[in-house]
Amino acid sequence: MIVASMKIDDIEAFVTVVRCQSISAAAQALELTQPAVTRRIQNFEEALGVVLLDRNTKPPRTTAMGKLVYDRCLQVLREVEGLRHLVASDAQPSGSLRLGVVQTVGDVILLDALRELQGEFPELSVQVSSSWSSRLLERLKDGELDAAIALFPPGRGYTDEWVTRSLGQVQLVVVGRAADYPKRRYRLADCAARGWVLNPDGCGFRATLHRMLTAQGVALRTNLEIFGAELQLGLVAGGMGLGLMAAPLFERSAYRDQLRALPLSDFNATLDLVMLHSRLVGKLQQPLENLAAAVTPAFAPVKLPKG
Repeated sequence: MIVASMKIDDIEAFVTVVRCQSISAAAQALELTQPAVTRRIQNFEEALGVVLLDRNTKPPRTTAMGKLVYDRCLQVLREVEGLRHLVASDAQPSGSLRLGVVQTVGDVILLDALRELQGEFPELSVQVSSSWSSRLLERLKDGELDAAIALFPPGRGYTDEWVTRSLGQVQLVVVGRAADYPKRRYRLADCAARGWVLNPDGCGFRATLHRMLTAQGVALRTNLEIFGAELQLGLVAGGMGLGLMAAPLFERSAYRDQLRALPLSDFNATLDLVMLHSRLVGKLQQPLENLAAAVTPAFAPVKLPKG
């Protein structure tokens, strides 16, 4: 029978080669030799009776059937990992928690949250990576992450494949140099001509702003595209343009006294902060609950000036 002849190690080798787009890189990730990885893929192809990789391309790409098999293999590996967690659910959390977070969470609360986790679960190693929300979802789907904390537009639907936990909403504020903006009400279009200091494309904050400006028939003019919330706020304080920032980061900034959150009559933007993870996390359940409890208060609503 085909099922009896398939091995989890062979499935893992195939998935890793597709993910790494290289047999040598997959061998390094699996801590195997290249011939060993090749043999495992050949064994898997023989068990299924199909060709999964096109060896005529470099790097090797999946065949049409290989792509379908790859998607199903991801589900198999997730279920296997879920079983491992399930039988170990009563044990003290140990091993690794692969966590993905958006940079805003990292800037606001991650350091304190990780310290709390380390104190509560000393045998648990937390491996953290940061990226855009869309990329975190891809990595979660591919089995590269155990959980992700990401930002999405309000009202977005989520697949039943994941457990989704709301951690609140992130309030966005338009920030300008205080000296340039007396205390009064403004409109978004009136301010936009000054230009913006923003993250590069891919940022959810930027996408939200772009949608709102487009709805008003106003072009998004970027003066600087640069990573780093505090660096952006420093540039705004230096008069380089307007910024768009999570309210907690604005309030904590070393440049706070030089900046003003502009009261805009036509701008009220929030993003949903959500934790996503698979339904079978076993012994990681409690660490994830503790993490959620640490993150949520850090994004409580901030009272903004009215004028």
